[in-house]
Amino acid sequence: MLIRTLLSFALVFSSGAVLAQGTAAPAAVSEVSAGLSAILDRAAQLPSLKAVVVSRDGEIIAERGYDGHTPREPANIKSASKSIISALVGIAIARGDLEGVDQKIAPILSRDLPENPDPRLEQVTIGNLLSMQAGLGRTSGPNYGRWVSSRNWVRSALSLPFAADPGGPMLYSTGSTHLLSAILTRASGQSTLALARNWFEPLKGFSITAWDRDPQGVYLGGNQMAMSTRSLLAFGELYRNGGKTPEGVQIVPADWIAQSWQHRTNSRFTGDSYGYGWFLRTMAGRDVRYAWGYGGQMLYIVPSLGLTVAMTSEEDAPSARTGYRDSLHALMTDIILASETGTADSPG
Repeated sequence: MLIRTLLSFALVFSSGAVLAQGTAAPAAVSEVSAGLSAILDRAAQLPSLKAVVVSRDGEIIAERGYDGHTPREPANIKSASKSIISALVGIAIARGDLEGVDQKIAPILSRDLPENPDPRLEQVTIGNLLSMQAGLGRTSGPNYGRWVSSRNWVRSALSLPFAADPGGPMLYSTGSTHLLSAILTRASGQSTLALARNWFEPLKGFSITAWDRDPQGVYLGGNQMAMSTRSLLAFGELYRNGGKTPEGVQIVPADWIAQSWQHRTNSRFTGDSYGYGWFLRTMAGRDVRYAWGYGGQMLYIVPSLGLTVAMTSEEDAPSARTGYRDSLHALMTDIILASETGTADSPG
């Protein structure tokens, strides 16, 4: 695919630990930096890890590239891009391009509805797609290859038999977020990539360098998006900062972030909570919001610590059944514990 070709041309080089520069830090901050450096040293043992960037209160305090990779090179963030699709939906609602999470999707996607559609299609809302509760059969996992081989991905996703009623259990499916991409395109009259570039333009350091499209030209909602680890961190920082850039420009509405981080369902694979394009769990006694992409593309936000961490990995190997994702969770737990040094707001 196009994204793989573009990524292959990225310049890569070795990168050691980079700690925040400037005036002498207080002893506690120095201790945190030393602890993070040791943690990132040990993380080199993880075979698929490409890069890690750690930010505290808006400042990068540690970063590392592994095995010839660097945090500045493009990486395929896979399903971590579902959180970006969610942000675009929130912005579109605030702008009036979409009515809200209770808006029905059938009228917007009417030309791609199957003949004699299941009546439940008329009940599916934008919110159902965001929380993976549309009820439609999954296009992810073993069904993904068949889905992306179809001539019309939107129509194919809408034609799948219902596995549950809308609003029922979580059925994780890239088809749901791709329907959101199509909805954004039709409601705004612009491609999803154009929307992302226009709406996120004030966010320094954020850039989508490649993104695959379906046969009709709709950008793939929730997969096959390339950006650097640094860029993924910039997006996470936007959410940590209530939707504002460091300069104070409001991009994502603060109330949308609150809605996105509200528990709506649970993953049957991990038990973790899920909101609108974000997973929610507790790590080291802290509430953590995270995005997760195949292979181990991770974005973690710990609001109580002002902490944002982005990780990218090789994209070709699964991360769940191999235990690699759990290793990344453990790495994040170590980063949280190291970041608590000298912090008055400690759990418990």
